Amino acid sequence: MPTVFEPKLISGNANLPLAKAVARRMSMHRGVNVGLVEARVERFNDGEIFVEVFENVRGEDMFIIQPTSNPANDNLMELLIISDALRRSSASRITAVIPYFGYARQDRRTKARTPISAKLVANMLIEAGIERILTMDLHAAQIQGFFDIPVDNLYASPIFALDIQAQFSDLSKVTVVSPDVGGVARARELAQRIGCGLAIVDKRRNKPGEIAEMTVIGDVEGQTCIIVDDICDTAGTLCKAAEVLSEAGATEVHSYITHGVLSGPAVERITNSVMKSLVITDSIQATDPVKAAPNIRILPTAPMFAQAILNIWNGTSVSSLFETETLMPIYEGFYG
Repeated sequence: MPTVFEPKLISGNANLPLAKAVARRMSMHRGVNVGLVEARVERFNDGEIFVEVFENVRGEDMFIIQPTSNPANDNLMELLIISDALRRSSASRITAVIPYFGYARQDRRTKARTPISAKLVANMLIEAGIERILTMDLHAAQIQGFFDIPVDNLYASPIFALDIQAQFSDLSKVTVVSPDVGGVARARELAQRIGCGLAIVDKRRNKPGEIAEMTVIGDVEGQTCIIVDDICDTAGTLCKAAEVLSEAGATEVHSYITHGVLSGPAVERITNSVMKSLVITDSIQATDPVKAAPNIRILPTAPMFAQAILNIWNGTSVSSLFETETLMPIYEGFYG
């Protein structure tokens, strides 16, 4: 088997800007050009996906960068077919870099006769020849147990902590808020990182999709509130939580969300809401309305993913990237 000199990256169509940014960061770290493997990923007239890899990948350590965001089914199939093409081309190892793991919200049976789609997706990825998963902020941490291969789940909270420390001078007047009881652990972890208080917005529903009541647990009067969550889809709950916090005496409300799905009326709701800003990552490629929204800001994840890929390739620790201090030099150009 030939010696592997550099990790090799390949991308589907889900988030090409992120894939190119990861390649640029890896080139900076390595001091040599690390580009995307030349390939074509296209669709026939009937919607079938076709992949052709133009470079020799025999014996190479391959990393496929492909979030399974909207359209989730197309992007998932691209990932599976790229993996199959690499496996049949004798790649040494195939790692799927999935910044946003679609179907993660279907991680359990909520009622009778329903699927566990996240487990099905895990089975499909393994059958396609993928030997390792690198992702960020899985909606449910137990999804890692759906795989019989290594799964590295990165966290956006160290990046959020760096940004919050750069944006807010007096952290004693900042309170981190979980928008529901289920997200308390995530909010507490960020609050501990930046050394500030914690509050919870407790919501009750009369029926699915309809919020009957929201209550703030904790004192937010005179505080700058930062709502933290992993996914923002239609933004209904997020905007309502911001209103409730403002009514409870919060001076400002900001939100930090890892995955900006932002479907349907989300951008319009956020633009018209009392939130001063919504900060998301580029795990999902931003649409033009998201880029144009005056109160939405996007944080880069390429530095973190580039370092994680290099650590996997080198066989060194990925968990070191869980610490804010470790990310400081990686994000030096962004936060001084």
